[in-house]
Amino acid sequence: MAEWRSALKGQLSLGKVGTSDGSGVTISEVTSFSLLQIAAWPDCLQDVGGVAAVLADCDRVPSPGQAVQGTQATLMRVEPLKWWLISQHGHLEQLSLAGDKGAGLDLSSSRTWLTLHGPKAADLLNHFLPLNLSDTAFPLGSVASTAIHHVGVTLWRDAQGISLLLPRSFAVFLWEQLTDSAAQYGYEVA
Repeated sequence: MAEWRSALKGQLSLGKVGTSDGSGVTISEVTSFSLLQIAAWPDCLQDVGGVAAVLADCDRVPSPGQAVQGTQATLMRVEPLKWWLISQHGHLEQLSLAGDKGAGLDLSSSRTWLTLHGPKAADLLNHFLPLNLSDTAFPLGSVASTAIHHVGVTLWRDAQGISLLLPRSFAVFLWEQLTDSAAQYGYEVA
């Protein structure tokens, strides 16, 4: 596996920016993670979902728009026939599927992973996303594929806050957009 490098190198200045009364948003980049896409043919959905749940070591297969946290990884249903298996605890076991069942693809190097938390994290994201990110409309375990300035992103809510997976080639552009807007709330890069 190639050495992991941040797409945001040189952009991340640790510390607080903006208002003096504290940070409304804390933004962090998750480094050295593993992201595996698992796709199934329609008639093999249940079987392939079971294989994905075993890899994540979770108790169930998530339905579309949902994520389940396992002991090895988080399993997200990003599309009706696709899951993303993501882990920040090292490289995931390679998936072995017969071609007539589905396919696995390592996407680790194609995305930048940001986490946002704090009292203004959802407000900040709502400047860019056409989604209701309130706790009732987008509760823990929710997943959405959407766009920021015509750039496809995937986000999910877990106990730590809201995570964003950005295309690596647009990471600096989206970082600049997020941090420019976050300054009004005060933000911290951790």
